[in-house]
Amino acid sequence: MRPVLFLFCVALSAATFAPRASASGDAPQWMHELVGVPLPPYDEKNDAVLLYSDTNVTVLSVDKIRTHKREAYKILRPEGRGYGTVEIYFNPTRKITSLHGWCIPAQGKDYELKDKDAIDVAAPFEGGELVSDVRLRLLRIPAPDPGNIVGYEYEVEEKPFWLQDTWYFQETDPVRESHFSLQLPPGWEYKASWFSHPEVKPSESGNLSQWVVSNIKGIRLESDMPPLIGVAGQMIVSFLPPGGSSHKNEFANWEGMGNWYQSLVSGQMNDSEAIKQKVSALTAGKTTQLQKMQAIANFVQRDIRYVAIQLGIGGWQPHAAPDVFAHRYGDCKDKATLMRTMLREIGVESYHVVINTQRGSVTRESPAHNGFNHVIVAIKLPDDLKDPSLIAVMQHPKLGRILFFDPTYDELMPFGQIGGYLQANYGLLVTPEGGELVQLPQQPSAMNSIQRAGKLTLDDKGVLRGEVKEVRLGDRASEERRRLRNVTKNEDRIKPIESILAGSLSSFQIVRASLINVDRTDLPFGFNYSFESDHYAKNAGNLLLVRPRVLGSKSWGVLETKEPRKFPIEFDGPSRDTDNFEIALPSGYEVDELPPPMDVDFSFGSYHSKTEASGQSLHYTRAVEIKELSVPVSQMDDLKKFYRMIAADERNTAVLKPAGPGK
Repeated sequence: MRPVLFLFCVALSAATFAPRASASGDAPQWMHELVGVPLPPYDEKNDAVLLYSDTNVTVLSVDKIRTHKREAYKILRPEGRGYGTVEIYFNPTRKITSLHGWCIPAQGKDYELKDKDAIDVAAPFEGGELVSDVRLRLLRIPAPDPGNIVGYEYEVEEKPFWLQDTWYFQETDPVRESHFSLQLPPGWEYKASWFSHPEVKPSESGNLSQWVVSNIKGIRLESDMPPLIGVAGQMIVSFLPPGGSSHKNEFANWEGMGNWYQSLVSGQMNDSEAIKQKVSALTAGKTTQLQKMQAIANFVQRDIRYVAIQLGIGGWQPHAAPDVFAHRYGDCKDKATLMRTMLREIGVESYHVVINTQRGSVTRESPAHNGFNHVIVAIKLPDDLKDPSLIAVMQHPKLGRILFFDPTYDELMPFGQIGGYLQANYGLLVTPEGGELVQLPQQPSAMNSIQRAGKLTLDDKGVLRGEVKEVRLGDRASEERRRLRNVTKNEDRIKPIESILAGSLSSFQIVRASLINVDRTDLPFGFNYSFESDHYAKNAGNLLLVRPRVLGSKSWGVLETKEPRKFPIEFDGPSRDTDNFEIALPSGYEVDELPPPMDVDFSFGSYHSKTEASGQSLHYTRAVEIKELSVPVSQMDDLKKFYRMIAADERNTAVLKPAGPGK
């Protein structure tokens, strides 16, 4: 359940397979009824329109659900051809019983494809072709060209892991009409929850419930918007068999989902003699609980290799801790299980936390559903353990102080901290009492920072030279360590430094460069380098124009668009970056004019810069802080102003003039 890394190379190569379609089989009547239906005008950014969608879910028992689905798209632009490829996942508990596809061209005969025309490929996630029983069945419908209609129909039968389904009726392209029906056995009930769309009442007939939505606008993707799953209209429906919450796979609320996951975890945390010996070896000589926890965390982070094994319920249930330890590999839920087992050996209690790495996928308002893709650990801290390195801590009303830690996704993050993708994110805390949706802490912005200081000299020909030292913390550090992890050549190791210089200087030459604490994640990461830049200062008559902000760009043009913003801006995490440049001026020159200071404060961020002259040198300082992780649409004008003021400050120049008589 690590963040799903879709490696489309497999699926796309398979999608190039073109079966020989029959041109004699007519498309079904339900598709032909869509030919010529009146449609509103769509702009040039709409690739297709979903003309009709119909999902029929029949719950036969707690162990069997049948789903029948029909969909038809009209292709509007060449970019919409992807809708001609049908992808359906299956596994030993989910069988595809039928599959057909058709194309109704604007001119000519219909095309028809049947089950035999489909191909099966590995699941599109890391390792899916090796250790997974999840497969994809692909059907590529011919001629998905602009003006044509493509459609498909399939049926699946499955033994569900949980009694719940989600109707996703909104996507990036518009939807003309979408239907969802639910047939329950006698005595069953359902609970429907709506997300990002007003509730629609169903028509009821016995145990059959039917919902319809129409004319749903497509979601126009924007840069740095919340995840699509967090803003798209959807209905989450839970199936409630007679007997209330006695069924462990029933998701009527978050507590119920926690009970279901707890049932998967229990029994998987048995220790072994090998685990006990390893914990003893790791903690030998450690005198405090913190040192022992750090040693265990480092082992699970570094020595247990990530491998996703998605076999049956193993796609959701962690493998037994002794097996994970013996094999030295596992996925996120496996690593969390092993870490909890090892922590228990030193008397520390902990819990699984199920979460989505895309902050905003699950919110406080979300109904209970399986909207997660990752598992981390919540550690109950001993009452007497208080250390400044433990940052990602929340005070739980019943459990006390809890430290969140991800031993999988960011294996380069120091123990005691979490990455921005987890901060202020909502996760399901799983305890023996059930599940509870909790918001993870947001760390201080100074914990994710770039502190850059340069001592530089400018000569009378405009050449700037000197040394720069950078110190990086939090995500700023782990990102660079990750980038450098597999780099072996020295010339490649300094490419990040080249990128920094190239982003601010028209020409430069690196004189010396070194990296600090590449492998010591408990210490700040750093760059030390010296450089020369010709023509840094520009001549204007007998004056020299010097930009005090030497390196680093913090301006951002994300809002410089013609169309108004519709979704919030989501930042990767809180941050606070500082620059401090001291520039020794050439002899024979003095300061004639300095840029004005810049002081900008908003609820979401601040920017402060100042240029001062002292003796024969310029001193430039600035600090830019992102305080909030999300900026609502109502503050877009302020955010645009914020970045425009930063851009103006970054362009400002100081004016130097000849000193002394006759200047």
